[in-house]
Amino acid sequence: MNLKIIYFDLLLAIGFNQNDIEKHWIILEKAYSQKNRYYHNLMHLENMMLSFNKYQSEIQMRNEVRYAIFYHDIVYNAKKTDNELKSAEFALSILPKEVTINRTLVFDMIVATKQHQQNENKDTNWFIDFDLEILAKDWDNYKAYYEQIRKEYKIYPDFLYKPGRKKALQHFLESTNLFQTETYRALYETKARENIQKEIAQL
Repeated sequence: MNLKIIYFDLLLAIGFNQNDIEKHWIILEKAYSQKNRYYHNLMHLENMMLSFNKYQSEIQMRNEVRYAIFYHDIVYNAKKTDNELKSAEFALSILPKEVTINRTLVFDMIVATKQHQQNENKDTNWFIDFDLEILAKDWDNYKAYYEQIRKEYKIYPDFLYKPGRKKALQHFLESTNLFQTETYRALYETKARENIQKEIAQL
């Protein structure tokens, strides 16, 4: 998969000036390639785009979902709790005046990745399920994921990190559903819960 080509085609389609797209790509690529990004990087975007490609026939506002994928983690700082909001604001800030996508939907989708809860908008539910699909991977891939997350939070010692991580994972388990679409629940709910319980046992 060539994310750059997908990015260029998308931005052209929604109304960006071709001369500006290269500049925006450089900024995006630099952000997702920062040395402190072990999980929230370009590979994460690629995996989400693969999920989008698989289920795009289920999605109504495809350009909005793809644009949100590219920008949902553009701002990522392990010390901050407003990354989703800042990412959403950034995503909208660079949109041309005459853009042909729904700004409100893009903003709401990105912000929704903070809580990953059921949304009235079906496209948003698909989008946040794409973001959490890693939870249901085979154990080796899941283990690699949580080890990458730990590296992103390496500024915190274990005695601070482990209780916080456990609390976040318990919150997932206490949710009625981890995934918000019927498709993802049927395919991935059980496996995701098994992985989370196994990680908690190792904290």
